[in-house]
This record gives sequence, structure tokens and C-alpha cells, in this order.
Amino acid sequence: MAHAKLDAAKQQDEIMTTPNATVESAKESGEEVVNTHYDTRLPELPWSRRVQIPIIAAAVYSVIRMLGPTLRFEVLGWQRAEGVHASGKRIIWAFWHRVIIPIVWWHRNHGTVVMNTTAFDGRWTRKVIEWLGFGTAQGSSSRGGLRGLAVMARRLEEGLDCAFTIDGPRGPRYVAKPGPVMLARKTGCPIQVFHVGVDRGKTFEKTWDHFLLPAPFARAVILFSPPIYVPTDANAEAMELKHAEMQRELERVRDIAEGWFSLSEAERQRLREEFSK
Repeated sequence: MAHAKLDAAKQQDEIMTTPNATVESAKESGEEVVNTHYDTRLPELPWSRRVQIPIIAAAVYSVIRMLGPTLRFEVLGWQRAEGVHASGKRIIWAFWHRVIIPIVWWHRNHGTVVMNTTAFDGRWTRKVIEWLGFGTAQGSSSRGGLRGLAVMARRLEEGLDCAFTIDGPRGPRYVAKPGPVMLARKTGCPIQVFHVGVDRGKTFEKTWDHFLLPAPFARAVILFSPPIYVPTDANAEAMELKHAEMQRELERVRDIAEGWFSLSEAERQRLREEFSK
């Protein structure tokens, strides 16, 4: 299944480099001119939904602004990102949708470009993250994703990091999509994954992502993995292996971060030493 997914991803990666050919092919076959993978037009919404967008955005932003300053972060492995930046490259971040609240506060105002869906949830989410100093690239795995990847490739060239909520926008939870591997192959920039754990917070188990809302004054730990480089000439098999590596790293940092505050101090110190290398 993973192999088939990455075969399709590689084909999409080739399409991403030749959008005009795709459009011409669509014209000749009588299909819709805008290919689904390039279609970032905003779907029509009824007035009742449109009016909710600024209201929800303002409410969520207010919660983050009030909660964020109370959180106390311990950050492990950030020197790995500093090493990538010192080498002259930018980073393609990948993380689970569950921890979007603590990370957008911690990494606010750095201009990182986030893939953002054109669906209703993406409309208000885009406002919130842009107010927090992020950029956005419109698209998702189901619609407009290749145009979003093309925008991200340009932003990386311009000196900005990019980020994916890698199991978003609708899941399945904890299953990584191939976008970062495709983007890393195209640009030569590495993928880095991370996760955030908190000692106190509310997990909304009825949501698809088990959304995490940290408690006020919670302690938090952020764990950053080593960078994952994808060769620019990688074939489908190599991309599959890199995708599997990314999935493993996402699971590993998730498991460690989620269990961090139940570990003994000696075990935490061992992990601190590991992540400081």
C-alpha cells in the first residue's frame, strides 16, 4: 500500500514540474482545465458558513494568545535545525496535527510557510496562523496539493522554512502523507520531524486527530529528530524508504514526548543527552 502511494506521489512530483502539459492534456481530453492537484480555488460556502470564519478565527487566536505565554517549554534537538540552517539550507518540517496549538505559539513570527487546506476549516485556520506570523500555501492531499508544493518550493528557495501537519487535514491520524518527501526530493532541503508533549492538558478524543489543548501553565517538551535528506534523483523505491523513515521518526518522537512526564528523571536525562548530540 505504501509502495503504491509513493508511486503515485512520484508521478505527481513529475506532474508538478510540468503543469502546462497537464493543462493542455486536460483541454484536449475535454476535462476541466484546472487539474484537481492544482485547483486552489476556494469552494463556495453559504453565507451562514462564511460569517463563522472570522468569528472562529478570532476566538481561537484569543485562546492561543492567552494560553501561550503561560506554557513552559523544554526544547531538545533544536541544534540539529541550527546546523541545517548554518549549512545554507532551509527545513521541511513535519508534525502530527494533534500538537498544532503549542507549536504555533512556540514558533510564531518566523515566517514558516504551512500547507493549508481550502476547505472551511482551512479558511479560519489560515487567518489564525497568519496572525501568528506564519505564511501559507493553499492546498491539501485531496485538492490543490501540487500547487501548494510548488509554492513551498519557491519559498524554500527564498529562504523560508516550510511545514506540514502531516496527517492533516482530515487524517487518518498518525499516517504520514508523502508531501514532504516529494518536496525534499525536488529542493534538496531536508525533512525534520518533531512532537510536543505536555504534563497537563485536554485531549479531545472525539476529534479525528485527538486534538491537544494544553492546560494553562503546563510544562511542555519539544523533541526534534535528526534531518532526513532525500536525494534529488531518488526513484520510487528510495522515496518509499525515506517515507518509511519519516513515519518511524514521527512515531518515535511522538511516543517519547507523550510519555516524557511519566519517565524517571534518570531516563529523561539519558534522553536529553541523546537529543543533544
